[in-house]
Amino acid sequence: MKKINYKLLVASLLGATCISFMESCSKDFLKEELITTPSTDLFKTQAGLDDLSTGAYSKLKFKFNYTWGMALFNLGVDEFTDANNASPSFNSYGTDLNPQETTYGGQNIAPLWDNMYSGIESANTLIKNVPLYYDKSSSNYNVRLGEGYFMRGYFYLQLVTQFGGVPLKLTPSEGVTTYFQRNTEEECFAQIIADLEEAYKLLNPTGSEFGRVTKWAAAHYLAKAHLTRASELYSGWNTSYVGADLDAVIKYGTEVVNAHPLVSDYTELWDYQKANSPNERVSEVILSAQFSDDQATWGRYGNQIHLYYPAVYQDLAGTSRDISGGREFSYARSTNYTLDVFDRVNDSRFWKSFITTYGSNNTAGAPSWTNEQAAMGPPGTVAGTKRFRGGELAIKYIVNSAGDNRYTKVGTDLTSVAKGGIMQNTHTFVRYFNGQSQAWVGEHGNYGYFLSQGTSTHSRYVALSKYRDGYRVNIASQFGTRDAIMARSAEDVLMVAEAYVRKGEGEYANAIQWINRLRNRAGFKQGEDRTKHVDGGQSYINNPYAAGKGGGFSADGAIYWNKNTYYESNNDMPVTTASTVSSLVINSVNDIFNSPVDVPIYNKLGATTNAQKMLHFILNERTRELCGELYRWEDLARTKTLEVRWKAFNDGFVRGNSVFNPNTHYYRPLPQSFLDAITNENGGALTPAEKQAMQNPGY
Repeated sequence: MKKINYKLLVASLLGATCISFMESCSKDFLKEELITTPSTDLFKTQAGLDDLSTGAYSKLKFKFNYTWGMALFNLGVDEFTDANNASPSFNSYGTDLNPQETTYGGQNIAPLWDNMYSGIESANTLIKNVPLYYDKSSSNYNVRLGEGYFMRGYFYLQLVTQFGGVPLKLTPSEGVTTYFQRNTEEECFAQIIADLEEAYKLLNPTGSEFGRVTKWAAAHYLAKAHLTRASELYSGWNTSYVGADLDAVIKYGTEVVNAHPLVSDYTELWDYQKANSPNERVSEVILSAQFSDDQATWGRYGNQIHLYYPAVYQDLAGTSRDISGGREFSYARSTNYTLDVFDRVNDSRFWKSFITTYGSNNTAGAPSWTNEQAAMGPPGTVAGTKRFRGGELAIKYIVNSAGDNRYTKVGTDLTSVAKGGIMQNTHTFVRYFNGQSQAWVGEHGNYGYFLSQGTSTHSRYVALSKYRDGYRVNIASQFGTRDAIMARSAEDVLMVAEAYVRKGEGEYANAIQWINRLRNRAGFKQGEDRTKHVDGGQSYINNPYAAGKGGGFSADGAIYWNKNTYYESNNDMPVTTASTVSSLVINSVNDIFNSPVDVPIYNKLGATTNAQKMLHFILNERTRELCGELYRWEDLARTKTLEVRWKAFNDGFVRGNSVFNPNTHYYRPLPQSFLDAITNENGGALTPAEKQAMQNPGY
C-alpha cells in the first residue's frame, strides 16, 4: 500500500492447501516478479513476520480488483441491474450462476474463495508465529498479533456472508491437506467474533502507518458481525444470540463513531484530486484499501472498480473517451428504485453520488443542427451550425418523475428531446416523457431500454460517481489510483440505528436520533450551490500523465463537468441557497411511516407492519448513504429481503432467464474447483453424492 511499503512478499504464496488455493498461489499476485519461493523459515523471524503482515493487506483490495467486486456485492439487487455488459448469472440468478461459473465475465466465485483462504493462511501463520518468534518487548508485538486476528476474522466474515458455513482452518498448513468438512454458520460466527475481539484488544486506536488496521477497524467489523448474526437469514439458529448481539452492535458502533467523526459535507468523501488526496484520510474513514499511482504496487489487477459503473458516453457525437470521463465498461446500471429512494429536492447525497452531465471534448465531431431541428431549436438557431462545441455541455440526464409534461421525443434520434416544444442542443436523456406513467421497471423515457422502437440498450443511465478516477496513467488504463473505502463511520451510525429498530418499538426514538446524524449532514446547507458537481474525474486537472502524453484530455475540453441538472430535473424550480436540513430531519416515527419518498416503496414491497416499515426504511437509508459501496447484496441477503426487492425493482426479473429460488440464492455455490480438489476422510476423491452433500442447496 502506498503508506505501507509494499515489498515483494510471499504472504499468500506459502503453504496454500488444497482448499482451491491454487490460483491465488500463482505468481500473479503483487509485483509478480517472484522467481523462487523462499522457505517458510522466513516467517520464523521478526523481519519476515513484518513482511508477512504487510503482504496480508493486499487481500483487503479484493473487492476493488476486478469484476467480482461488482458482481458478488452489487448486482442482482434493488440498487443496480446489469448494464451494457450483461451479467444474467449474477443479476438475474440465471442457470450460469453455478459452481463452475465460467461465462458472462469469467469467474467471480472461485477467486473470492481462493483469495480469502489465502489471506487466512497468512493470518494463521501470524497468529501462530508472532508469539514464538517476535520480540515481545517490541511496540509492534501486539499490533502484528492483532493484525493476524483481524485478518482471519475479516476474511471468514466475507466467506460466511456469501457461502454460509465454511471449513474453519485455524492453523498454518504443514504439507498438503486435502480433507475438509464444513463448519456450521454458528461455529463460523463464533470464530469470527472471537478473532475480532482479540484484534480489538490488541490493536492500537491509531495505526503506525495510514492504512493499517486499528482497534476501531476491529470494532467496526465486530458490529457488522454481530448485526449479521442477529439478522433474519440466520433465524433458524440465532435466537439465543440476538439480544446480546444487538447490544454489541450499539456498543462497538458508538465507539467507532466517537473515534471517527462524520465529515461535515458528504462531498468530502469523494473529493479526489490526485493520488494521496486529503479526502482519502478524512476522519470518517476507518479502513481503506490502499492504491496509488505507483505502478510497482499494482500487481495483476490493481483498482478496477471505477470501470464498472460508468454509463457509455464515447459513442455520442462530440464526446470522445478521455481520462476525466473514465473508461466505460458499463456493468452496473442504476435502477428506478435508486433514483426514487432519494428526496431529490432536499437530499444532497443524490447529487453528490451520481453523474448527470458530461462536457464536450470534440468540436469537430459534435452534431450540427439539421434544417428540421433548427426549425425546432432555440430562437436564432442556424441550420448547419454546431449544436454545441468543445468546452460546452454535451450530455445531460434529467432525473424527473412521472407527471412531468415538459419533455417530448423528437424524431428517431434517441438523444433528441424537445422541452416545451424547443429542441435541446445537448444529447438529452429524460426519465419520463410527457404522458408516461410511473414504473419501477420497464420502458419509459429515453434511457433504460426502448423495446417498442426495436432497440434494446442498457448503456444510458445515471451513473454512480463515487469511484471515478481522472488520475490514471492514460485513457485506456484499467488501473485506478485512488484508495477504496472499506469502512466508514456512517455505516456504524446505520448499524446502531438498525440495532435499535430490531430491539422493538420502544427503541424507535433512539434509532431516529442516530439516523438524524446522517440526515443533518445530508441536507443542503445554507448558502450551498445545489448545482455544484464534484467527483474524482476532476483529478485529470492535476494529472501529470494527462498533459502531453497522447490523450489525457482534449484542448477542446473535458468530459468531466462540474455542474449537475438539479434545477432542471426538479421541474425548473427557482434557484435557492436555503438550507434543506429541516426537511430531512425525522421528528417522529410518523415521519418514517408517512414519508412521501418511502411510502411507495413500502407499498410495492407489501410492508404493512411498523416493524416491516422500519426495517425497509433502514434499508432505504442505507441506499441513500452507502449506494454502490459494495454492501448491498449482503445486506439484502442477511435481512432476507433480497427476493422481494430484486423482483420489485430489478428489471433482470422481467427480462427472462430469471430463476430466483429462495432456498438457493441467498447463498453462493461453493466453487467446483474446491470440491474437485478435496478428498473424503479415507483419502479418496469425493463421489458425486459427497460433493452434492457438501454443496449449498440447489447448485
